[in-house]
Amino acid sequence: MEGVVFSIQRFSIHDGPGIRSTVFMKGCSLRCFWCHNPEGQHPGPELRYFPERCIACGACVEACPNNAHELTEGRHRFLRERCDMAGLCLETCYSGALQIDGRRMTVAQVMEEVLRDTSFYESSGGGVTLSGGEPALSREFALETLQQCKSHGLHTAVETCGECPWPSLEMLVPATDLFMMDIKLLGSEEHRNATGHSNARILHNARQLALTDRPIVFRTPVIPAVNDSEDAIGDIARFVHELVDLRRRARPAPDGVPGIRYELLAFHNLAADKYRSLDRSYGAAALQPPTREKMASLLTVAQCHGIDTSIR
Repeated sequence: MEGVVFSIQRFSIHDGPGIRSTVFMKGCSLRCFWCHNPEGQHPGPELRYFPERCIACGACVEACPNNAHELTEGRHRFLRERCDMAGLCLETCYSGALQIDGRRMTVAQVMEEVLRDTSFYESSGGGVTLSGGEPALSREFALETLQQCKSHGLHTAVETCGECPWPSLEMLVPATDLFMMDIKLLGSEEHRNATGHSNARILHNARQLALTDRPIVFRTPVIPAVNDSEDAIGDIARFVHELVDLRRRARPAPDGVPGIRYELLAFHNLAADKYRSLDRSYGAAALQPPTREKMASLLTVAQCHGIDTSIR
């Protein structure tokens, strides 16, 4: 079983409890204009070019069989439309100006990497998180990876945007200890304008997840001029409260704890270099991260709806 992975981040502390290894998988249905991981959107490997690292040596020009590289008057130009990902240019790029994001990995190869840090998982209550991209779009690979992690006694988590068929997400439930799911906007058209998709399937999947017995952290990335208003956050918090009630009715627990939390994530604009290396425009380049005061104010709004809420 193979999947396309663009990064395995070790010693992660933001993708679930404890110290974790986060496996970033390629492919996502959404096109959020502020996306922090644009290299995870396309399902296949992609070549990234960093012009600031290029020394214009011309080695890639000689190596490429498709003339995807040109050197004119001492300046390098990458013609992405000609590239077929042969990768020969990377072998000659001594300055690191060329990089392939995304490699086909077997589950065994992923496990070999993540099992290196078992002692850190055990000492911190950590484990392995599948992220992306959208892991559920590679459901067989994701499921087998999660199952292998469980067979080694590792805590498992899945970060999902929710824009995927419910059966694909449902497959992962038995092997997942924690879900972290984004809810960016409640308005369907507003969501489509910001992400390229309606949120109908996302909200449906959120309700379906709420009916399971798995802990869930619903998260909202707070994006200026998109959802950083008290009304927008209040609407989402109200929806999360409805999900808490839905779970409480469907799965009454003696201690009354529904296992659903809400988290506000502050936008950052550190992805500009990624977009540049992929020859894409960065629609959030002019946006500034919300202030601490702004985040604290939105936290208060969310907490007014009686749900367990935090900010990061």
